[in-house]
Amino acid sequence: MSPSEFESWLNDPARRTLVMGVLNVTPDSFSDGGRYADVDAAVSHGREMAGQGAAILDVGGESTRPGSQPVPEAEQVRRVVPVIKALAGQVPALLSIDTTRAAVAEAALEAGAHLVNDISGGMDDPALLPLVARRRVPVILMHMQGTPATMQVNPTYRNVTAEVRAFLQNRIAAARSAGIEPARILIDPGIGFGKTSRHNLELLRNLREFASLGNPIVLGSSRKGFIGKITGESLDSGRPFGTAATVAWGVTNGASIVRVHDVGPMSQVVRMIEAIQTMAAPEIPQTP
Repeated sequence: MSPSEFESWLNDPARRTLVMGVLNVTPDSFSDGGRYADVDAAVSHGREMAGQGAAILDVGGESTRPGSQPVPEAEQVRRVVPVIKALAGQVPALLSIDTTRAAVAEAALEAGAHLVNDISGGMDDPALLPLVARRRVPVILMHMQGTPATMQVNPTYRNVTAEVRAFLQNRIAAARSAGIEPARILIDPGIGFGKTSRHNLELLRNLREFASLGNPIVLGSSRKGFIGKITGESLDSGRPFGTAATVAWGVTNGASIVRVHDVGPMSQVVRMIEAIQTMAAPEIPQTP
């Protein structure tokens, strides 16, 4: 997918669901920490995910697992920029920078990234939204209660769906006030970020309520801890079926982008759900 195709997709009310592949260039991410910290390994994995159907690759240089600590901007830049430079223009996928810091986002955009994914919803760095507006790129604004270091310490809501929706509505307004075009704002309810298992299930169950905000919804449920609690899978990599269930539910209930680790299988899930919705399938020649 090219940047111009993505712009057209953003403005299409009937947009198809896209798959975003997770590319963590970190030594300590919750699911694949250390596997792609080397530039060559990260680039190879990025090419693999693009070949498996990822329309977007989300490159991050800072772990946001529960309990993680902030990574200095310079270190994030050191981790992500060589990978983005190596992939830019070399894969049939857009490149997203997963960061809350304007300096990291700017370096990534200069290196060839096409959009910004901010888990703080533009709250961590007041310079980030103006940067996005100035560069005229899309931004994903996510909800998180607390910070990665504290978010799973007794997360509490009176009404999680209403509170997350109100937060996202506020951040959409902030992004627009900063000069970001409405069509370039995407939202993410932040599954697993400052939520209990019950909160995550409620957000999934009520996903359609976020569609009324009028912005494409990004769903990042892949391999999350609540899936393991429900399925009994203690290993992150052992949660593909639970993840597939959340992806299928998400596509059916309005998710425009699903952010996943297992791109090949989840791309198949997305295609199958869309085939059921549209009843469009290739004809299979009948044998005599």
